[in-house]
Amino acid sequence: LLVPAGAAATIVLQKGMGGITIGMTEAQVRAKLGQPSKTVRGKNDFGRYTTLTYKRPAIRVNFQGNAGATGIDTSSQGERTARGIGVGSTVAAVKAKVPGVKCKTEFGFRHCYIGSFNPGTRVTDFVIAKTGKVSRVTVGIVID
Repeated sequence: LLVPAGAAATIVLQKGMGGITIGMTEAQVRAKLGQPSKTVRGKNDFGRYTTLTYKRPAIRVNFQGNAGATGIDTSSQGERTARGIGVGSTVAAVKAKVPGVKCKTEFGFRHCYIGSFNPGTRVTDFVIAKTGKVSRVTVGIVID
């Protein structure tokens, strides 16, 4: 599957992806992207949440507390930053093309990120698979 170059730059560091930004309401997301392919509503340690899954763009939007979007993630190679970084990128490429990125192995997995993992702050996180390549990208607000 080939993705046109213009359509590929959908990950905006610290802001969102697929045209969805942190803080958008569920109604705003649905108005922009239409009906999700899957909707999950539930409750966890932080309260009620809703997760909307879309196929195009291939993203998942999380609403922790059912207010504005608190997290947007993808495991699709079709979603990329303006500099071409996304799922399938190497750690070296992430380090070269994501300003201020830090890479660590912690809690049993490797990831590269910008921002900080302090409650209420924004972070863009690139999860690194055992292959040494990005397997998932998340833009979100740290809950706890």
